[in-house]
This record gives sequence, structure tokens and C-alpha cells, in this order.
Amino acid sequence: MRLISFLLVVISLLIISCDGNRVYENNTDFKDRNWKTTDTTVFDFYIRDTGKRYNIYYNVRNSIDYPYARLFVNYALTDSLGNPIEKKLIPQDLFDQKTGRPNGDSGLGDIYDHQFLLLKNFEFKYYGKYLINLQQYMRQDTLPGILAVGVRVEEAEKQ
Repeated sequence: MRLISFLLVVISLLIISCDGNRVYENNTDFKDRNWKTTDTTVFDFYIRDTGKRYNIYYNVRNSIDYPYARLFVNYALTDSLGNPIEKKLIPQDLFDQKTGRPNGDSGLGDIYDHQFLLLKNFEFKYYGKYLINLQQYMRQDTLPGILAVGVRVEEAEKQ
């Protein structure tokens, strides 16, 4: 199992290193393959160029043990002073609601990776540090089968 994890990290690093648009990407793994309501994840990143536009995504890694088709996530984007910029509840389908087949890219066996767009062509007004907070918003305190969540910020392609 450790060998597989090591190989996944090495492959991920090779793929990420070739990504010129990425400004920031980080993921948080959950202990025991469960996302608890108390597991609020916070990701901080820096914007150095306010003249560019950015796409912001959140990542989800789940196994087929996840018992629902959908996942509801609250996200909040704030500046370094804690001033809210954007806050929203986002529902996403991890499985097809009719067939039950998993959506996303198959990682290894029963594990699937998803990347969902939060903000497209977003303009930051000020340079500096920003924070994104992700919190699961389901009717269950502990969600089995959610292995990790994360955030990706990338420069949007010029149009």
C-alpha cells in the first residue's frame, strides 16, 4: 500500500510540474477515509498579479464506499483580513443518479478524482493572501468514502 501511495505521489508531482497555468494546488487527506463536519479545510494562496484572471476549482477524491450520489459543499473565499468575497453552497454529482456509476477520473481501483469549477475568469482586486474554506454540508456528521478535498487556482486562458 505504501508503494502504491509513493508511486501516486511521484506521478502526481511529474504531472503537476508540467502545468504552467497552476498558481496553487493543495489537497487535504482525511483520516480513516471519512469527512467529518468538524473537518473544515482551509487553503491559503497568494495572488501576485491582479491584472490576470483566474479559475478556481475544488478537488474531491472519493471511493465507491461513498453512500450518496451527490455531495454538498459550502465554500467561502476571503481575503487576508477575513473579509468575505464569495460564499456558496455547491451540490455536485459524484455518481450518476440513474445508473449509480461513478463520475470522475478513476485513480486506482475504486478511487475517483473530481475537479469542480468554483469561479471562472475571476479577478482579484488586490494582490496578497486569500483563503478558501471547504466544509461538507450533508445530513450526516461523518461521510464515509471521502478521502480528500483540495483547491486549485490557475491562470485563466486569455480570450
